[in-house]
Amino acid sequence: MVRGQKTEGKEETAQEQNRSVNRRMGAARERDTGAGTGAGVIEHSRQDNSPGRGGNPPPPKTPPPLMNFKVLLPFRIFAEKTGVTRIVAETREGSFGILPRRLDCVAALAPGILIYEKEIEGEVYLAVDEGVLIKTGLDVLVSVRNAIAGTDLAKLRDSVEREFLNLDEREQSVRSALAKMESGFIRRLAEFYHD
Repeated sequence: MVRGQKTEGKEETAQEQNRSVNRRMGAARERDTGAGTGAGVIEHSRQDNSPGRGGNPPPPKTPPPLMNFKVLLPFRIFAEKTGVTRIVAETREGSFGILPRRLDCVAALAPGILIYEKEIEGEVYLAVDEGVLIKTGLDVLVSVRNAIAGTDLAKLRDSVEREFLNLDEREQSVRSALAKMESGFIRRLAEFYHD
């Protein structure tokens, strides 16, 4: 109310209005709590949700899901592992990691190092050639042209160099055989044409 306003035939000041409001609030508090009589008293207990102290029990601990990992070569299955916790692969855009709950995906792999980890074995490194990685649910399938496994990167590097040198020698012998076949075919075709 504003000073000078009449209420029930008398004028109230701001202080009197405050006192009146405080008295009414105090009376309402006493009425709600049943001051002195104990009637109407409501006690609220704090709910304790910590484990072992009542409240909601903690959710049961389930082991995290583990992935099934398979590496395929054109002529055989190179590796088939279960219980894989994570995989790191390389694409032309860079490296990316795969955990069990990652969404399904497909990626074109670049030649490089693929890493998978198992709880027991730890990290295992695979030198892989170009290929494809497919993740569906908890299954991860890698299909590459060539792969070499190892747990030590230095030894793996030496193995890769030896393997690629052998491939280079084989490729050179195959290329020379193809060149001889092509030249023989062209020579015979030329002879046939002239006859």
